[in-house]
Amino acid sequence: MTDPSGPGVPGALADTLRMLGERLGVARIDRLWIFPPLIRGRRESGLVAASLYTASAGRRRLLSAAYTAEETGRGVTVTHDVDEQGEAAPERLPRVMDGVARRAGGRTGEPREVAVERATEAFEELMSELEAESLRPGTGL
Repeated sequence: MTDPSGPGVPGALADTLRMLGERLGVARIDRLWIFPPLIRGRRESGLVAASLYTASAGRRRLLSAAYTAEETGRGVTVTHDVDEQGEAAPERLPRVMDGVARRAGGRTGEPREVAVERATEAFEELMSELEAESLRPGTGL
């Protein structure tokens, strides 16, 4: 459940995406699906899915990155859990993401799909947008 009065943890999503870009390499990322975070006060959890190019042009590797974040008087902690989910044809992935949203039982909304397509510029534009959002309280994806 999202607490609309809670600020969540500004920067947690950007931190997660930055970690993915560094760990996977932006040049390997085809698309990202960013699910709306679940917010409770100063706690936040979210999910990002990434499709990666493979040696076979007709396949993509699918990874998920779940994160949890909390802001306390001692600072901000963000933990990440990255898991490989398998491989699929790229045209099947939007249906897979719809299924993830359905199985969440209304706890999340529809994911935002971002086409990176190996473009560092597209990834950096997304990062700039998210970092700007984290500076404005009460806003989010």
